[in-house]
Amino acid sequence: MSFRSFTLALLAMSAAPLLRAATPATASVVTPPPAPVSASAPSSAPAVAAGDPRVAIAAKMRGVKPEDLHATPIPGIYELLRGGDAAYVSPDGKYAIIGDMYETGTNNDLTENRRRDLRLKMLAAIPESQMVVFGPDNPKHTITVFTDMDCAYCRKLHSQISDYNKQGIKVRYVAYPRTGPNTASWSKAEQVWCATDRKTALTEAKLGKSLPGKVCPNNPVAKEYELGQQFNLQGTPTIILGNGEMVGGYLDPTEMAQALKGIDR
Repeated sequence: MSFRSFTLALLAMSAAPLLRAATPATASVVTPPPAPVSASAPSSAPAVAAGDPRVAIAAKMRGVKPEDLHATPIPGIYELLRGGDAAYVSPDGKYAIIGDMYETGTNNDLTENRRRDLRLKMLAAIPESQMVVFGPDNPKHTITVFTDMDCAYCRKLHSQISDYNKQGIKVRYVAYPRTGPNTASWSKAEQVWCATDRKTALTEAKLGKSLPGKVCPNNPVAKEYELGQQFNLQGTPTIILGNGEMVGGYLDPTEMAQALKGIDR
């Protein structure tokens, strides 16, 4: 489930007492749906002691473990991670806060910083061998692009792939067929990955050519699509920079190089 769906579920359940006129008004208990499968390996978080307040909070929230909750700079408010995003929970577990937390003195977006860390961690779980990579011998920067074979701006980006590489930018493609499973775009993404020469197959797909190859089992398209869902992608191309920042939409090679200035990874 995407974080947007998780958020809507929280809001719907929070409003439920207002919709039941025959029931005395009571504060709602947040009961989010089970967490989506993370693209990252399960963390080896230490066990939470029985007296830790997170134990009582997690007990009120279906699918949440105490170690899913993290302290924030606001005493008593806990961060709850879901996929590539975060929400905040009250000390009694009855209320959830959806939105970004800022440090007012610096205007530092603490929630976005967390998202960036999560994106990098989740992307790191996908080896480059499961991506289609175009890059110079000694890249200065690496970007990860969620791409759809039929998206016009995805095609425009790929038509300039040599120019990105000349700027010292390595482009790593992961599949995000916007139309979802059992569609032509999904099949094309699978055919590209299953091709003997994936780079050539991707280039031909972007040119609108038919791909002769068959779909092979155990390809990573579904896993990469789910990762995009957890990142709450709004379209393609969506680009993840080396610091975890997410850029929605196309940037030409010069604009991309400018955006990457000061980013070392």
